[in-house]
Amino acid sequence: MELSFDPSELQPLEEYDFERNFNEQEAREWMQENWHMSVYISVAYLILIFGIQHFMKERRGYQLRVPLTLWSLSLALFSAIGALRMWKQMALILSTKGLKQSVCSQSIYIHPVSKLWSYLFVLSKLMELGDTVFIVLRKKKLTFLHWYHHSVTLIVAWYHYKDMLVGSSWPAVLNFSVHAVMYSYYAVRATGFQVPHFIAMTITISQTLQMLAYVIMNILIIFWMEDKVCHTTWTGVFLTSVLYLSLLVLFCNYFFKTYLRSTQKSKGE
Repeated sequence: MELSFDPSELQPLEEYDFERNFNEQEAREWMQENWHMSVYISVAYLILIFGIQHFMKERRGYQLRVPLTLWSLSLALFSAIGALRMWKQMALILSTKGLKQSVCSQSIYIHPVSKLWSYLFVLSKLMELGDTVFIVLRKKKLTFLHWYHHSVTLIVAWYHYKDMLVGSSWPAVLNFSVHAVMYSYYAVRATGFQVPHFIAMTITISQTLQMLAYVIMNILIIFWMEDKVCHTTWTGVFLTSVLYLSLLVLFCNYFFKTYLRSTQKSKGE
């Protein structure tokens, strides 16, 4: 595959041995050969969580305070490190090449710093499926937004990585950033501390704005995809467009029902 990026984007940043020594070619080949596993895993995930939910129907929910705290802290730390590492390259591309190249560049897949983190970003979608297990074991409310988001994102992220399609840089950077805050919030909540209501609302707003940014990015990619600099496929554009638009609608609906409608009800009372 011919890579569509300026070689100057590979100018050195401070990197670590485990990043530099990561073999992205082998990782991508494995993803290409096994990408159908993302569909199988998502289907198995849905069967598992609804199976556990049915199993727990007549049982009391588990507390799981310590495991949930450790789980959330580990994902918060991982996301924070991923955000810091990938923002370095993104800032470099933005300052030297501009917005178009930050969207269309494929250098995220092979840069000595970001090549590992772009791969780990895809794998993190697999790890995050564990969030739902905690929800159903604790008998908390499982929303359509939650399981739809987790199951479909894994498939789309895997598909993009295996073909090195453009449009993955911003989702990785923004998602790492939002998740660093979100999982920190979950960890604090899991310990039993009361967190101010506005923090949860701010996180939901950031998730909604994140999806809006993705939709705008996809519109730009559609305009730029005929340019040799912006390598993608109509299948990739279709998958991401369906995912981002549906999640934008679902997050807006969630925000309205959770924060605006509850506020209106409290005022009515």
